Amino acid sequence: MKAHDDFRQGLIDGIPIGLAYVAVSFAFGIAGVAKGIPVWALTLISATCLTSAGQFAAIISMTAGGSLVELILSQIIINLRYSIMSIAIGQKLIAKTKLWNRFTMAFGVTDEIFAVSCGRPGEITSRYFYALMTIPWISWTLGTFLGATASNLLPEIMRDALGIAIYGMLIGIIIPPAKGDRRIVFVIILSMMISLVFSFVKALSFVSSGFVIIICTLIAAAVGAVLFPVEEEEENEHS
Repeated sequence: MKAHDDFRQGLIDGIPIGLAYVAVSFAFGIAGVAKGIPVWALTLISATCLTSAGQFAAIISMTAGGSLVELILSQIIINLRYSIMSIAIGQKLIAKTKLWNRFTMAFGVTDEIFAVSCGRPGEITSRYFYALMTIPWISWTLGTFLGATASNLLPEIMRDALGIAIYGMLIGIIIPPAKGDRRIVFVIILSMMISLVFSFVKALSFVSSGFVIIICTLIAAAVGAVLFPVEEEEENEHS
C-alpha cells in the first residue's frame, strides 16, 4: 500500500510541473521549426534531453553550423548544475535504492523536479521519483511535438516571427533569479558585454557562436565567483 501511495503522490506532485512544461516546450517546438529543424528531430531531442536551457542553446549552435565539440562542451557547462542536484536528491533516497535505479532517475532531474523532491519531508522512494518525473517528461515531449506541428500549419512569415521565441524563453530563464540579486545581474551583464565583443571585434569573428556561449559562461561565472563568493552561512540558509 505504501508503494502505491508513493507512486500516486508522485503523479499528483508532477502535474503542476507538467502543465508548466507544456507551455515552454510548445515554444521550443515553434522556435526549432523556425530554425529549420524537422518535427521528428525536435521531438526526439525533447524526449531524450529534458533540459530547457540546454536544448535552446543546442539548436542555436546546431543551426549556426557549430561543431560537435562545442555542442558537447556547451551542454556540459549549461547542465553541470544537474550533477549537484542529483547528489542532493541521492541523499534523500532511501538507503536500499539500487545503483542502476539512481542512474536511471538522474535522467529526470530538472530544476522543478529537484525542488519538489528536496521539499518533500523525509526520504523518497524510487517509485515516487519515477512517478514525479513521468508527467513532466510526457508533457515536455508532447508540448514540443504540438508546437512543432502547429508551426508547420502557420504561414511562413509568422513562423519566422515566432523564431524569436527562443530568445524570449532564454530571457525568461534568467530574469526571475536576477530579481533582487545584483550579483546575478552583474554576471548577466558581464556575459552580454563579452558576447558583444565577439560580435563587433572583427579579429574575433572566426569564433563560432557555440564557443562564444562557452567562453562567456566560463568567464562571467569565474569573475562572479571571485567577486561574490558565497559565504558558508549564506549557503546553509539557501540549502
